[in-house]
Amino acid sequence: MSGVLDIAERMAGDGTFRALLARLRELPTPAVREGPAGPAPDSGDGGVVCADGLWGSYAPLLAGTLARQLKRPLLYVTAHLEQADEVRDDLDLFFNRAPELLSAFEGTPGEGAASDEIHAERLALCARLVDVRTGKNDLAKSAGPLVIVAPIQALLQAVPTPDALEADLLALTVGQDRDPVAIAQWLADHGYTRLDRVESPGDFAQRGDILDIFPPAETDPFRLDFFDERIESIRRFDVSTQRSDETYRVLRVASMPAMRAASRLKSRGRVGGDTEGSREDSAATTGAARPQGRRRDAARPPSALRLRLEESSPRSGATGGGEITNFLSYLPADTLVALAEPIEVQEMGRTFWNRLGAPRGMMPVERFLQRAVGFTQLHLSSLGGATPGERFSLGVQSLTRFETKAAEAMDELARLARDREVVLYCDNAPEQERFRELWASTIGDWPSGLELRVGLMHRGFDWPAGHLAVVGHHEVFHRYQQQRRIRRTHAARPIESWLDLNPGDFVVHVVHGIARFINLRTLTKNGTNKSEEYLTLEFAEGARLHVPVSQIDLVQKYIGSGAAAPTLSKLGGTRWAKTKEKVEESVGDLAAELLHIQALRSSQPGIAYPDDTPWQAEFEGSFIYTETEDQLAAQAEIKRDMRKTTPMDRLLCGDVGYGKTELAVRAAFKAVEYGKQVAVLVPTTVLAEQHERTFRERIADYPFVVESLSRFKTDKQQREILERARKGQVDILIGTHRLLSRDVGFKDLGLLVIDEEQRFGVEHKERLKRFRETMDVLTLSATPIPRTLHMALLGIRDICSLATPPLDRRSIVTQVGYWDEDVIRQAILREMNRDGQVFFVHNFVQDIESFADTVQQIVPDARILIGHGQMSERRLEKVMLDFIRHQADVLVCTTIIESGLDIPNCNTMLIDRADRFGLSQLHQLRGRVGRYKHRAYCHLLLSRGKTLTSTAARRLKAIEEFSDLGAGFRIAMRDLEIRGAGNILGAEQSGHIAAVGYELYCQLLDRAVRRLKDEPEEPFRPVHLELDVPAHVPRGYVESDRQRMDVYRRLVRCRAEAELQQLETDLRDAFGPPPPAVQTLLQLAELRILAQPLGIQAILQRPPDLIFQVEELARVEPIFARSPGSARMADAHTIHLRLTDAYFEPATLLAVLRQLMKKPAACGPASL
Repeated sequence: MSGVLDIAERMAGDGTFRALLARLRELPTPAVREGPAGPAPDSGDGGVVCADGLWGSYAPLLAGTLARQLKRPLLYVTAHLEQADEVRDDLDLFFNRAPELLSAFEGTPGEGAASDEIHAERLALCARLVDVRTGKNDLAKSAGPLVIVAPIQALLQAVPTPDALEADLLALTVGQDRDPVAIAQWLADHGYTRLDRVESPGDFAQRGDILDIFPPAETDPFRLDFFDERIESIRRFDVSTQRSDETYRVLRVASMPAMRAASRLKSRGRVGGDTEGSREDSAATTGAARPQGRRRDAARPPSALRLRLEESSPRSGATGGGEITNFLSYLPADTLVALAEPIEVQEMGRTFWNRLGAPRGMMPVERFLQRAVGFTQLHLSSLGGATPGERFSLGVQSLTRFETKAAEAMDELARLARDREVVLYCDNAPEQERFRELWASTIGDWPSGLELRVGLMHRGFDWPAGHLAVVGHHEVFHRYQQQRRIRRTHAARPIESWLDLNPGDFVVHVVHGIARFINLRTLTKNGTNKSEEYLTLEFAEGARLHVPVSQIDLVQKYIGSGAAAPTLSKLGGTRWAKTKEKVEESVGDLAAELLHIQALRSSQPGIAYPDDTPWQAEFEGSFIYTETEDQLAAQAEIKRDMRKTTPMDRLLCGDVGYGKTELAVRAAFKAVEYGKQVAVLVPTTVLAEQHERTFRERIADYPFVVESLSRFKTDKQQREILERARKGQVDILIGTHRLLSRDVGFKDLGLLVIDEEQRFGVEHKERLKRFRETMDVLTLSATPIPRTLHMALLGIRDICSLATPPLDRRSIVTQVGYWDEDVIRQAILREMNRDGQVFFVHNFVQDIESFADTVQQIVPDARILIGHGQMSERRLEKVMLDFIRHQADVLVCTTIIESGLDIPNCNTMLIDRADRFGLSQLHQLRGRVGRYKHRAYCHLLLSRGKTLTSTAARRLKAIEEFSDLGAGFRIAMRDLEIRGAGNILGAEQSGHIAAVGYELYCQLLDRAVRRLKDEPEEPFRPVHLELDVPAHVPRGYVESDRQRMDVYRRLVRCRAEAELQQLETDLRDAFGPPPPAVQTLLQLAELRILAQPLGIQAILQRPPDLIFQVEELARVEPIFARSPGSARMADAHTIHLRLTDAYFEPATLLAVLRQLMKKPAACGPASL
């Protein structure tokens, strides 16, 4: 067998399949009537045919093959959300074409911010189906029939009628005449938030003739460029750089019903006469005001925390208003509707409906089945006999569960391949190669009946009639957490975004000290044409200083290390200078100490590991996810350290869920393959169990032994493990501080991995210091390290940082609100409806039992477990294992789950009395969900009637606002705790950060490190220009103060002409052609770049002279040898160039100076 489709083609030779196909062809094509979406089947019976004896992925294979043979569209219905994803993967594998997927709202239709993405996906699919019916787009002709996969949950939920669809979708086409102001109003009316810069789904921004839109179902935003009212271009652009690339002809923008508060009709209505409830009208306006910064308007999802906490309001329905219908009305009349396990589909549909209490915008499953009667139905089941209809038994069998030991499982596979052909699907090529090696070492000769292929196939099957068995590699080796289908991920803003200034923020002026930022204003100097913007800063006693934007690099946003507001400096006082001196002295001592430790370690002999072996490459290749660039870079640095002859001491930092554990596993594999042992030290017992499972699963294919020491193990078990470790019979030993006990020994320990070192005590840390002198140490920290601190520490501390989220991670929907039983019920039922689980954090052991009883009363159907650190080891272990095995829906627990626990099926968290937690702790807790492909939710609950302190309110607002991926970086800043600095540098250094601010601290640290290592400081010295030319960024060009300051900051930081050209390109892309004042600003920046290498420190316009302040006269002599006018030297560093009035015209002056700097030669007005 060679191709992907050959398994399907083999079916044509099977008698039962041919009879089934013939019967389906005999059934009359359903009669057609005109439905709301075009021709649709009438209410007559389309016929039911049952196919049983189906197991594993054979069912979607059969349905897809029948649809191809019949040349008819296929709707494949599953009972569960997860099954729909798996069927989609299987059909993509077997037919080399991904089917359409009808997404399902995970709870009540239209509930929550995440529903906007689902809403947009559903609208887009409906629009494509309308295009198919009208002939605008034929999805069926290119590569087989149209195939749609849908969980029953999605089919019970409403979709808009075509008329309402047109109102909910804005179609924009290049060359179309559309008023950009009207488009912006449509976006505001349909739930989008107007900002100065687009950052996340649901944002839009308008700047003159440029309109940026971020539709909810897209991975990136789009930029529309208008000429008057005609759309000139549509381009996709990158959020982080704001640069556009790909061009598009058409863009469909979906409304955002969950975002629009009460601005549209709220649908509680009937779905084409099929749903419960009624529809009522409600109107309000969102307005199109343009907030500054990242402020959100009232159209955002329930924030509950603005200036105060407010009660949440009822949410809008699934379609956002208008007439609604059921999805079946969009399908072509000859669609084949396949129900996988129809009884289970009915039961799940009924359960879903009952759990939500007859929700609006939905129909009961019985009514859906009545509507489906008009289509030809194919009922697919494993056992059969449960539903009426003519039956065909295919005789496909389930695979026997393979043995858990690899060698025995391979024997079973060999026996299977003796009397039939076996196709084994591996996830990737390295996994395939590793399997061949294992076969050669355990079985020997390769059988002729076994074929390996690469592909994602979820559940194998045995087809005796076809003499064929199809098996997944994960089934042989019991790896049932299959590769996740890559979902869209949205790029985040740059980490440096916390530098943005807002009025009232504290700032640090490098020379004068701590002040308060008042505003950004444009001033014109008396008697000149020069307009320039200034930052107005207020110091102690109300003293104010106007700082020109050309010196914006002297001003930094103040980030301290505590919640208290800093003391304003006295303008002209001496205290600030003394404070800086004290901090400089301290960071010098810190840098010296770290350099001493580094030198001491470098003098010790270490293990020089060899280059990667084929096993290492295969092991890394078997990783079922795609590595980020940060992971690959960090991996290279860790391996480089391990190959050195000196001991490694590397710190690996990264936000929760960014892949630190996988890098630790790879480092451990490299060590054990070389014959060394590895110890993994973790702060909690639960995390020890988690790591033991992770390491064992990853290394299952290889002959290495993984064990753990914790209070979950009996004394006897621990003694046995320790004895084997001393004999070298345990390769990787995982444990809590028990690993640091005196009775723990190893035969040949080569690598120590420490997870969250800051959580260990002083005594334990002293013991770890001794380890660092003699062996490789890799420390993992969930503390995000801001880039500036990372760069400052480079050279004195080996650090690598993971700042990029995994490709398929999605942001966590975070909402703050008071205790509300309806919210709690909906959150838990939503998760149960998608077969997921819930963490409910209640950090009070004394009443956790009664709290769990309360939760049980709110959701009687939920299976609830309780877990906390005061339970006995055995009881806690059983609770955690039962929850991991999905024997409960809700785990009511304390913060025992905070560190490292990874349960992919758990994607909703509720935190009781969230105001009692620190921001960093809330972020760590929230990181326990959202580790799988489903959208995750975190509800922060507050006690009713309790008054919030202002600090708690700010903290909760921050955790709610920063819910996107990588939010830990900005949370570390907003929390003013600088977790990175405190955990890595110590408490004393946190105090120094509070004294001078984070950014200046990093600059002082960087300077100290360079001085101690005898490295030259950055040679670039900015050139001061005082020229009477109008140069600024007009508000009419860049309206937002924040964005204008960003432009000024980038201008000041340009060090090369290429950077300046890129800035000009970015300005044209985002704002349109620069006006004259901005062009002049760019020319001034170019002059600074050209003058700096010549040693020119300043150019001052003092008619009739230009005054040049220089470092060395010899370096600038060529400029003045043939310059216009007459030059005279006032002193060794000052030159006066006298010019006629004609040279002081702004355009002439800039052109003359540019030509002088570029090519010192004779020049004048006539030569320009």
